[in-house]
Amino acid sequence: MSPLNNGSLRPPVFLLVGIPGLETVQHWIAVSLCSMYILAVLGNCLVLFVIRTEPSLHEPMYLFLAVLASTDLVLATSALPKMLTVFWWGPSEIGFNACFTQMFFIHAFSSMESGILVAMALDRYVAICNPLRHTDILNIAMVANMALLVFLRGIVLLLPFPLLLIRLPFCADYFIPQYYCEHMALVKLACADTVVNTSYGIAVTVLVGGLDTLGIALSYIMILRAVFGLPSSEARLKALSTCASHVCVILVFYIPGLFSFMAHRLSQYVPHHTHILLANLYLLLPPTFNPIVYGVKTKQIRMRVIRVFYGKGA
Repeated sequence: MSPLNNGSLRPPVFLLVGIPGLETVQHWIAVSLCSMYILAVLGNCLVLFVIRTEPSLHEPMYLFLAVLASTDLVLATSALPKMLTVFWWGPSEIGFNACFTQMFFIHAFSSMESGILVAMALDRYVAICNPLRHTDILNIAMVANMALLVFLRGIVLLLPFPLLLIRLPFCADYFIPQYYCEHMALVKLACADTVVNTSYGIAVTVLVGGLDTLGIALSYIMILRAVFGLPSSEARLKALSTCASHVCVILVFYIPGLFSFMAHRLSQYVPHHTHILLANLYLLLPPTFNPIVYGVKTKQIRMRVIRVFYGKGA
């Protein structure tokens, strides 16, 4: 039965239907996703606890990491609980306002995560290219201001998504052929001209992704110039090793995001279930692997975690 009441053009609910064509294996996919979600929550909470309780980690790099962990928690929690409901119990309704809210949080915090990665690249640039003034340039107040700027950018750029969508009529088709409310999926359900919505969505993607990628690339060009100017190979390796964790996190975030974006824009050539699975990776891989990457690559965090589990004598 259609959720429209008396010809209303705003359905009270949308129906999330999961992955069409993979219904028989969705519960197995859900087990993997649930495991990743548990790892993401535990890992990021542990990172936040370690940074909060270890005074030696109250430095720009780790403060940015704490912001990244908080962003990852919100991003994963915005999508996963409802996603697991769809995968385990089949198509699930989500309220009109709840759907728009979920869409906003997912896209806004994805933008914030990208911005934090740029801020972390800037931190690595200052630490390597101007180490003597690192703590003066990137003090706690500056870190807080940069985090606030990234947060406000995400809010300001992504708030038009629901505001532009809510003005559109949503005729009789209210089925969303995936597991969460995503901007372009909702745009396709509207029975009106959506050129403005589509154009703004592409503009935000290009603006955020393009400028952030450019900022990271410029930072690392300057870093590499400074590193290869160091007198010894040992000093160069030591400098590069401080960037290893950040580079891994960048790849984990941007590579699935790029494939997901391309699959969505080339939907006529890419199977729908492939696009949905790529979106899975984009939402879940960073929150799951970021704390693992930093836990393994960063000695201070690794040693603090060992002390948490094995005591001071470890």
